[in-house]
Amino acid sequence: MQRMSDQTVVTVVGNRPQYVKCAVVSERLRAHVREVLVDTGQHYDHALAGVFFEQLALPKPDFSLEVRSGTHAQQTARGLLGIEKVLGEVNPDLVLVYGDTNATLAGALAAAKLHIPVAHVEAGLRSFDRRMPEEVNRVLTDHLSQCLYCPTSTAVQNLHAEGIRDGVELVGDVMNDLALRSLTPGSEAATLARFDLRPGEYVFATVHRPANTDVPERLRHIVSALTAAGEPVLLALHPRTRAALEDNGLIGSLGDAVAVTEPVGYVESLALIRNARVLATDSGGMQKEAYILGTPCVTLRDRTEWVETVASGWNTLVDADPAAIAAALAAPPPVATRPACYGDGHAGERIVASVRRLLA
Repeated sequence: MQRMSDQTVVTVVGNRPQYVKCAVVSERLRAHVREVLVDTGQHYDHALAGVFFEQLALPKPDFSLEVRSGTHAQQTARGLLGIEKVLGEVNPDLVLVYGDTNATLAGALAAAKLHIPVAHVEAGLRSFDRRMPEEVNRVLTDHLSQCLYCPTSTAVQNLHAEGIRDGVELVGDVMNDLALRSLTPGSEAATLARFDLRPGEYVFATVHRPANTDVPERLRHIVSALTAAGEPVLLALHPRTRAALEDNGLIGSLGDAVAVTEPVGYVESLALIRNARVLATDSGGMQKEAYILGTPCVTLRDRTEWVETVASGWNTLVDADPAAIAAALAAPPPVATRPACYGDGHAGERIVASVRRLLA
């Protein structure tokens, strides 16, 4: 298929979940338009970024901005400056952003200021908690966008409630597309063997949000609940979490039952979620992946943007309450079915078709 070389889309990514979402859309998009990939570098070491580019066969970024760590203001400002410069050089027809990070907002804001249309993949999600930086990023990005690609019907309803109707499309969830085709029996067996785990006989846990890592009491409660789980726990540590555990003297309190590992790659993460008895996490994307893969989830937050997972009974919000965490971890598996609320695995195709219509 001949590519429309005179049409240019700038895609902005910056962290692990965005690399996953981009992998679904980018390959199809490049068959039709020129895509310029901008990586802000919010995640920048090999475990958080490099391995994802390798496993997902993502093209090398055309621009790497190296925003790295910092406050929300610092990350957003650095991203805004870098993206604005790229847009001035490339002069694209569309800017495509994903999710709810500071890179998402920086890309949308830079494009809007230059009167370039914005397309937002994963539009319309709401936790209705403005204390979450991600919630602020979602709301602002949606109100700056001309194309709003919603993963669920709830997301569509959220946008309509805010007066946003033009450009809203229900496409399904791009992470569902990739999760459905990425796991193989061989990859699952190899991952379990690597960590000496048996299917259904361990808890997989991740903690990375500042609301948990930057508040010593919350972090202590989470660690206490994981160590008291009474079964093997594999805890994948974000660098921020490891530093917080060390700073608060909690590394030593994890005990023998909690095995610690560095962040794992995408395929390994899916394998660990699918084969866990239960997932304990504060990650938004992993809540959804657990639902897709049929694993009960215990969410270490008091609200979630993935409300369907809670409504179906497959996700329990426990915040950082040690008693609630312990009870949720010990609970029997859900008996409810899992409605296919995240689409049919063809969201990427719908997004590319919509982008082509817009550019035409």
